[in-house]
Amino acid sequence: MNSEQKKAVLALKTAKGQIEATINMIEEGRYCVDISNQVIAAQGLLKKANLLILRQHMNHCVKEAFEHNKGSEKIDEIIDILSKITGK
Repeated sequence: MNSEQKKAVLALKTAKGQIEATINMIEEGRYCVDISNQVIAAQGLLKKANLLILRQHMNHCVKEAFEHNKGSEKIDEIIDILSKITGK
């Protein structure tokens, strides 16, 4: 596992902990704004993990595909992912 993957796993594990804490907050009837802030923090970690995973993909998979004249497939994959991220 390379450093980007390690950072992504750490961010995902932290997000998992925040999501579990958020569930507990809801079950305990905690203040809604505090719950919402927990959700926002978890979303931020998920976004961070996704960017790290995409960086890993670009630095390794996409680079390798271009070296073997198969880059257009990888470009299409990245465009598809970006359209999901941007909602377009």
